[in-house]
Amino acid sequence: MTTVLVVDDQPLQRYGFRLLLDSVPETEVVGEAAHGAEAVRKAAELRPDVVLMDVRMPGMDGIEATRRIVAAGHRSRVLVLTTFDLDEYVHAALRAGASGFLLKDARPEELLAGIRAVAVGDAVIAPALTRRLLHEFARLVPAGGAGSAEDPRLSSLTDREREILVAIGKGWTNGEIATHFVLSESTVKTHVGRVLSKIGARDRIQAVIFAYDHGLARPHPD
Repeated sequence: MTTVLVVDDQPLQRYGFRLLLDSVPETEVVGEAAHGAEAVRKAAELRPDVVLMDVRMPGMDGIEATRRIVAAGHRSRVLVLTTFDLDEYVHAALRAGASGFLLKDARPEELLAGIRAVAVGDAVIAPALTRRLLHEFARLVPAGGAGSAEDPRLSSLTDREREILVAIGKGWTNGEIATHFVLSESTVKTHVGRVLSKIGARDRIQAVIFAYDHGLARPHPD
C-alpha cells in the first residue's frame, strides 16, 4: 500500500485525485493540503510515501514546500504536478529535491505508475521527456558545471560507476546502458544503486542534476 498526500489549491482537483487514487487497492490518500505550509505540516504528521505536489499555490508555493519536506529527512518523496511542460518552476522543484514531475493532463494509468515509481525511489519522467528536460535544464547550468573534479563524491566512484553516471546524465534508460556497455540489466541496476548511494542522490533525477552540475553531461543535438 502506497500512502499519498494530495496537495493542490483547487478543491475539485484534489477531489479528482482522491477518487482516482482511492479507486485502486495499492494506493491510499491519507490527507489533503490546499497550500504549501499545510503540505509541510501534514507531511511531517502523516509521513506519506508520496506527496503529490502542485507548483503554483497562494502563500508558500510547491517549490518551497518541496524543499522543506525533503530537508526534513523523512521518507516522503515528492512528485510534482504542473500544467506547464519544462518551465522554470519544474526545474526549481527538481533542484529542491522533487523526485520527478508529471503534467496534470497525464492519463490516470500514467499518474498511478508515476506514484508507484516514486514510492520505490525511481524517477517518473519518461526517457524522451527526460532528454527534453536535459536540454532545457542545461541552459540554466553555468558552462563547466558548478562542481569540481576534486569532489570527493566523484573520487569515490569506480571507472565503471563514473561511466554509468555519465549515461544517467544523458537520460539513458537501464536497458540502453546495458546495451551500450554489454551488461545485464540487473548488473546495471546494481551499478546505478551504488552510484546514487555514493553521490548522495535520492533518485535518478537528482543524479542527472549532479552530473550536469559537475560537467559530466551536456546536451547534444538530436
